[in-house]
Amino acid sequence: MRIKLAQKYGFCFGVKRAIKIAEENQNSATYGPLIHNANEIDRLKKNFNVALTNDLNDFQTGDTAVIRTHGIPKEELSQLKARKVDVIDATCPYVTKPQQICEEMSREGYSIVIFGDEKHPEIRGVRSYANDAVVVTDIDNLKRLHLKEKIALVAQTTRKVDEYMKIANYLIPRYKEVRVFNTICNATFENQEAVEALSHEADVMIVIGGKNSSNTKQLFSIALSYCPESYHIEDEKDLEEKWFHNKKLCGISAGASTPDWIIQNVVNAIESLAH
Repeated sequence: MRIKLAQKYGFCFGVKRAIKIAEENQNSATYGPLIHNANEIDRLKKNFNVALTNDLNDFQTGDTAVIRTHGIPKEELSQLKARKVDVIDATCPYVTKPQQICEEMSREGYSIVIFGDEKHPEIRGVRSYANDAVVVTDIDNLKRLHLKEKIALVAQTTRKVDEYMKIANYLIPRYKEVRVFNTICNATFENQEAVEALSHEADVMIVIGGKNSSNTKQLFSIALSYCPESYHIEDEKDLEEKWFHNKKLCGISAGASTPDWIIQNVVNAIESLAH
């Protein structure tokens, strides 16, 4: 059995930047998981003493708080600064962009429509920058809404492009003014295109990433559409030997929060299982 990696996979610019920031701020704590990868968070804790807390009240004057790549709600950021906490912002610039758009478009009187998962930390943060915002996952959500004549549309950075276009195409003929902002990041485009291409030729696909990673779940969904024997794993411990019986090509992709060392461990494990 051959093993083939997707043309694009793994750590994106925003995650690389956040990891570097965390490593440079030893003895700090991230507010919420820095990225959606438990193994990498454990590595930061063990090697750089970067702790993790989900409680804003854990930060006191003089503490160092590293803001997660997904960003945090505007009011929580203000609270940290008011307490004179040393805030190190590792929010991905691709996430900062829709935050800024929501703030600006709200000031100009637009209703904000956000395409994404309202429970995802990125969307909780983005939504907090808008005065009048709704979060939708599909066209059925839109049919139940009463919006202003002026609408600004943004997307979660890791959503599928074709699904975002369905939302835009529904809104444009029905409202006087619809401003569509492309807030899906380049790495998401590239990784999704690469996993689609590979899953057309592979007879088994392995997608590596955190179980709660939105972009990894999108990659897995795409792989599954074209290769029925696709599996989402967090690391090599999740692999099962039976997946590779009588297979000729194993394709591998990985989410934007998956470090190279985990990917290599998976490759090594598959090679052992396949022999």
